[in-house]
Amino acid sequence: MFSSCISLTHIDFSNFNTYNVFDMSSIFYECESLANINLSNFNTQNIKDMSYMFFKCESLSNIDLSKFNTQKVTDMSFMFSGCESLININLSNFNTQNVNNMSLVVYL
Repeated sequence: MFSSCISLTHIDFSNFNTYNVFDMSSIFYECESLANINLSNFNTQNIKDMSYMFFKCESLSNIDLSKFNTQKVTDMSFMFSGCESLININLSNFNTQNVNNMSLVVYL
């Protein structure tokens, strides 16, 4: 969706409805300048694929995904790979019981 938006620095998702989304793979793939993102309103209860979701988001330093429902997710491979500036991440409510692919979730 926003793959390779290399100059994108901020996105407002306050009214973004993701209830019927099943695949969020590569949604922010190579958004190298993305420094700030608020996904607190994302409904992720039906998501099965989060692979490459933040791949090479090199400027992203903080992200709170504590409201993500990951109960149905099966693939989280390369999810944060290449996020060189990531220093703070909240995954406190992540449920990974159905994940069968976590290959290089974080790889710098």
